Amino acid sequence: MPFVFSHLEYCDMHFVYGFCSVNTRAAVDEYRSRFLDRRIPSRGVFSRIRQTMRDTGCLPSVAVQSEREVVPLINTRQNVLQMVQRSPRLSTRRIACRIGVSRMQVRQTLHEDLHPYHDHRVQHLEPRDPAQRMDLCRWITAHPELLSVILYTDEASFTRDGINNSRNSHMWSHDNPHGTSVTKFPKRFSVKIRCGLLGNKMIGPSVFDNNSTGNVYEIFLRNYLPGLLEDIPLMIRNQMYFQHDGTWHVREYLNESFPNRWLGRGGPIAWPPRSPDLTSLDYYLWGHMKTVYETKVESQGALRRCIFATAEHTRNHPDNIASATQFLLMSVENCIATGVGHFEQLL
Repeated sequence: MPFVFSHLEYCDMHFVYGFCSVNTRAAVDEYRSRFLDRRIPSRGVFSRIRQTMRDTGCLPSVAVQSEREVVPLINTRQNVLQMVQRSPRLSTRRIACRIGVSRMQVRQTLHEDLHPYHDHRVQHLEPRDPAQRMDLCRWITAHPELLSVILYTDEASFTRDGINNSRNSHMWSHDNPHGTSVTKFPKRFSVKIRCGLLGNKMIGPSVFDNNSTGNVYEIFLRNYLPGLLEDIPLMIRNQMYFQHDGTWHVREYLNESFPNRWLGRGGPIAWPPRSPDLTSLDYYLWGHMKTVYETKVESQGALRRCIFATAEHTRNHPDNIASATQFLLMSVENCIATGVGHFEQLL
């Protein structure tokens, strides 16, 4: 049932509508700024007032009891807003039960003044982590010119189960077709890859068929990484920094290949644990690589092909990679501003 407004409200709406040169969108904003304690009419209400005045010479009809109804409706709006101000995560169902109105009325009231925002998942931090994160952030802000010569690396697993997303799958029908979607496959498979970003270039991906143990990782660094860097100019390779969140087993190799130029646990530039948010892979690369989940695959080989096709598409946009690399400085500044806590929600 549409809201019932009083004669006074209709008069004010008619004035505001004329004040805004018969612009419904501007009229809604103007009315909201003038009358903070009232229900806000929709754009259609302003149009209807004008049409009714043309046809009948009068304002829209108002029921006799409408003046008495306005007060409880206004109180309802105030109660709803006060409840969500105290408890922003309160559900519309619980609000409706507490004040004795419908959930639809609660949702309409909230959408007039507020916007629903979703939580952002972040990495858990231990009490000792902030100090180490601060040290790294200060080092990066002190050497912004090095961002383009730091090879940031990380690994991720892509699984068959990750292909299906029920939120993106719909069946439109007049009647319930009782459709099903297979979510647990008898045949499971996954692909683990390692990628890197260096300046405006993507390094990899490299596939690990087995578990990425310390020995496997060292073999990769010694035997395969040099080949992946062949297209990088020698001048950049000679001054390149290597970042990883890896094990201690490869310290000897890293000290030989990147003397005083590697970031990691126990390295010359200490890398804080639980800090994937301080790399461009976390907020840029892996977000693009997740597009492999847009297509269902039936084999591990098909999943690999999707991963490499997505990587190739990313590699062909070096300007975007370069922007993501430089954007890391802003991330670091936000990290410092929040006391080296979680900052992804501010980006």
